[in-house]
Amino acid sequence: MKTTILMEFRKFFSTRMWWILLAAMVVYMALLAGVMALTLVADAAGGTASPSPDADPVATARSIYTIATSLGYAFPAIIGALSVTGEFRHKTMTPTLLAEPNRTRLIGAKLLAAIPMGIMFGVAGTASGVVGGGIVLEVMGDGAFLGDPTVWGSIGSSVLALTLWTMIGVGLGTLLTSQVAVIVSLLAFTQFVEPAVRALLSTAAGGRFSDIAAYLPGSAGEAITGASIYSAFGDIALLPMWVGVLTLTAYTLVFAGLGRVITFRRDLT
Repeated sequence: MKTTILMEFRKFFSTRMWWILLAAMVVYMALLAGVMALTLVADAAGGTASPSPDADPVATARSIYTIATSLGYAFPAIIGALSVTGEFRHKTMTPTLLAEPNRTRLIGAKLLAAIPMGIMFGVAGTASGVVGGGIVLEVMGDGAFLGDPTVWGSIGSSVLALTLWTMIGVGLGTLLTSQVAVIVSLLAFTQFVEPAVRALLSTAAGGRFSDIAAYLPGSAGEAITGASIYSAFGDIALLPMWVGVLTLTAYTLVFAGLGRVITFRRDLT
């Protein structure tokens, strides 16, 4: 099993896609965090939105620093999915199964191999958000709050959430083996579908369905950090951290389990 995990981990670096996605995530998160910080602390008289006067500045800083968990989790999810779909696209699944014929163990190895890759994406994506958002917060005079332990707790938890998102991507890749389909699905769901569903569930019927929205994967990821960029614009209920971890883990196991039963059950050669 150890050899299989190492083999699967090395495959992440067999193409240029890993560093292209990593670089794109770093730039995008730094820019997004800077813009969001500027938006949230700017003077309303200047024509930009600002938080309510009683907004907690520490909570605002936490939501900005963990913006990768709120808006950038598609990057680690995609790199995780590509570890499976790439095998189908480049026709390498046959030699992979010859090396490890036990398909359940192969999926497990891919999930475990995604952990260090997820940590790398989590550290890079979160750090870029801290740098981009922290500079703006400091310059705008609101304070970066990098001496606050709760801020660092959210920053560390962001890495954990993004690592779990990499594993979710692997699970989804076992279910949707088409590389185009999985990328389009992830981008559409994470950037458009879930935010719209969350807003709908949180406002429909006086917020009666907000508890359901809390169990959506994006909401569960934010629950791990205890911060949400959406909370800066309204009240967003988050699950306890441990429930968020279990929820994302459940999504991973469900996707991987369905992939094992539906996709990896048939002849893949």
